[in-house]
Amino acid sequence: MEWEMKRFEELTTDELYELLRLRVDVFIVEQRCIYGEIDGHDRQALHLIGTDGGEIAAYCRILPPGERYDEPSIGRVIVKTAWRGNGHARGLVERAKDIIRGEWGAVPVRLQAQHHLEPFYGSCGFESISEPYDDEGVPHIDMRMQVSESL
Repeated sequence: MEWEMKRFEELTTDELYELLRLRVDVFIVEQRCIYGEIDGHDRQALHLIGTDGGEIAAYCRILPPGERYDEPSIGRVIVKTAWRGNGHARGLVERAKDIIRGEWGAVPVRLQAQHHLEPFYGSCGFESISEPYDDEGVPHIDMRMQVSESL
């Protein structure tokens, strides 16, 4: 897997199209959840893209402090079906934490996790900070962790 971080203005039209298509394919079609996927945060986000053989296989976006929460946040974490089960989600989250460390230092990081993924994010160092709640018909939980200064 090749990893690259891009700011919104650095994305090509084709990359943006493929990222949005992937997000719609997973979060709306696969998970059968109708909601406004294009939420106005992408222009301020850092976009972490994992490619394999030139195809986007994994993705997440990192929102800066103050965009959605007081702290930076990781969201839209996706690994395409064909690449799931190979540790790519963990690699994606770890790279996102490295980017946050590089951009903002040792800071708290937040994410909104689908509730069934709470154990996975817990194994990545996140702790639950809310009770489960409904978000667009999908149970979610808020989680947070402190990014350390060292890698």
